[in-house]
Amino acid sequence: MSDNGRKTGPRCIAIVGPFASGKTSLLEAILGRTGAIDKAGSVTSGSSVGDSSAEARAHSMSVELNVAETQFMGDTYTFIDCPGSVEFGYESEPLVGGIDAAIVVAEPDEKKVPALQVVLKHLEERGVPRFLYLNKIDKAAMGVRDALAMLQPASDTPLVLRQIPIWKDEIAVGFIDLALDRAFVYREHAESEVIEVEDGEAPRRDEARFSMLEKLADHDDALMEQLLEDIQPPRDKIFADLVAELRAGQIVPVFIGSAQNGNGILRLLKALRHESPNIDDTRARLGLSDSNAAILQVMKTIHTSHAGKLSLARVLSGQVEDGMELVVPRDEAGKVSGLYSLLGQKSTKRGAASAGETVGLGKVDAALTGDTLGAKGAPPPRIEVPPPPQAVLRQVVTPVERKDEVKLSSALSRLVEEDPSLSVDHRQDTGEMVLGGQGEMHLRVAVERLTSRFGLKLETRRALVPYRETIRAAVSKRGRHKKQSGGHGQFGDVVLDVKPLPRGTGFTFDDTITGGVVPKNYIPAVETGVREALHNGPLGGFPVVDVAVTLSDGSYHSVDSSDQAFKMAGILGMREALPDARPVLLEPILRVRIAVPNDATARANAIVSGRRGQLMGYDARPGWTGWDVVEALIPEAEIADLIIELRSATAGVGTFTAEYETMSEVTGRLADDVLAQSAKAA
Repeated sequence: MSDNGRKTGPRCIAIVGPFASGKTSLLEAILGRTGAIDKAGSVTSGSSVGDSSAEARAHSMSVELNVAETQFMGDTYTFIDCPGSVEFGYESEPLVGGIDAAIVVAEPDEKKVPALQVVLKHLEERGVPRFLYLNKIDKAAMGVRDALAMLQPASDTPLVLRQIPIWKDEIAVGFIDLALDRAFVYREHAESEVIEVEDGEAPRRDEARFSMLEKLADHDDALMEQLLEDIQPPRDKIFADLVAELRAGQIVPVFIGSAQNGNGILRLLKALRHESPNIDDTRARLGLSDSNAAILQVMKTIHTSHAGKLSLARVLSGQVEDGMELVVPRDEAGKVSGLYSLLGQKSTKRGAASAGETVGLGKVDAALTGDTLGAKGAPPPRIEVPPPPQAVLRQVVTPVERKDEVKLSSALSRLVEEDPSLSVDHRQDTGEMVLGGQGEMHLRVAVERLTSRFGLKLETRRALVPYRETIRAAVSKRGRHKKQSGGHGQFGDVVLDVKPLPRGTGFTFDDTITGGVVPKNYIPAVETGVREALHNGPLGGFPVVDVAVTLSDGSYHSVDSSDQAFKMAGILGMREALPDARPVLLEPILRVRIAVPNDATARANAIVSGRRGQLMGYDARPGWTGWDVVEALIPEAEIADLIIELRSATAGVGTFTAEYETMSEVTGRLADDVLAQSAKAA
């Protein structure tokens, strides 16, 4: 097929939008209309191609990408249905670079405008051409132009209405296509029927059509002159402008319909066919040269139970075939073991893939999500992918049976490979395996996968707060270790001067020994003992920090002294000193930056104050219209479930980043509670 005289090639289209906007229903309607499936299923009945994993069905929501290849009028399309929940939002980031365009599914619901802005912003920042499909028009409580005015603040690019509904008894029974200047009447799950524009609809059509042309004329002086002179532009001129301005990112064309009823699908597909960019345009957007060298972008990693590792990849140039050696950015080579076409959970083996096609690559073990792959001997250019977001919720994951610890580590590695927005942190000081994610549901699904796919029985709980202890007074104490038994005894004697250091300094050890009262060869053993004693403080057994220790005096025995004896002397000296040095509990304080729509800024400030936080101020979020960033210092103990309250206060879109700032003293009842909990746990 051709596009202005040139071959279009296979297309790759992402379907994105806020949670529950109807993305999976739209994919189902497209697959049904194009004949990829016999009959469109539904999300509610659990019969859809998308959301077919056990976790998606259990929670009635998309929790990973769903991929489906289909044909329309002789062209090949791969549609990628992306999760709408912000918790699973990173799923779509690695694929954005390799897609030709996106269909943004929205609904006329004011509460979802912030979530729509998040979706559109990510596409705008990456320069991806996008259509907006205004779904659920059959249930709209407002006029379509009122809905568009409500949604426009979510987009930095003008939303250009391409269709207006035809109403009958307050029900949308069809639409007028403003570019074609034709009217259509809906037929459920079938192609719309062309009808004559009724006289009563003509004024609405003319007004809406002129508004569309005015927006196009903002980027076309010749069209502006025609409108000023009241000259009707030819249809091919209008479509040429629509194509050019969509691809240049100057407009977002808006189509209307009902995915559940299959309405508006055919016109949307025809717009994709005639107006969306192709692989040549996508290469140019990515700054890739037009060559025959094989270049692929890995969009998603999937570990299957039957075929092993599968890498979903878009062929950006050249050709890839079974058995081909590919190079990844770390210079490792992997051999393709089978190519696959995907339709939901089903994969079908296929032959070689050319530029524009989206395929599953079997067992390229070195490839990771977001990697750019190339043929061996020709390293590919790197396509930048945004790094995964910082975890905002964490929990400890522990196997019920100790023998499963190695199995759990392996399973977590696979999960993180599939979903890089998960993180695993093995904390040495507490021995905890901490799983981090983007929210409550994100972690719940991860644990369900560990259980169902890997057969692990797990326990979860909150991670421990890394409390510390320090001292506020200087003391000097003697530590003497003397033990007599058969043969050689044990003798070590030290005097330790212990004093506090400024916050964040850490630990220092020195000696002022003169006259050899403690031989030099035993001094390192004393330091080892001192360090060991600092692992468990006198208050709650937490590590002791910001302490300076000086070995100032001591004595030894020519026969009974040893490294071990002086190590024990160091331990005993610290055990004597720390309780008398006015010990105090410390808690970590984090610098937190909270991003929220500005109508929720006051609520975010209140949340900070309610969590013992210190507000440092707020400012406009750079590049985000209508958003603020609140900066605060908050104790780590108050961060554990912050994201849950924050999302509740911001229609699900608020987020934050946190980094360690300092340690701060904890006193009074709060300290008593912490120490009581520590004693109970011990």
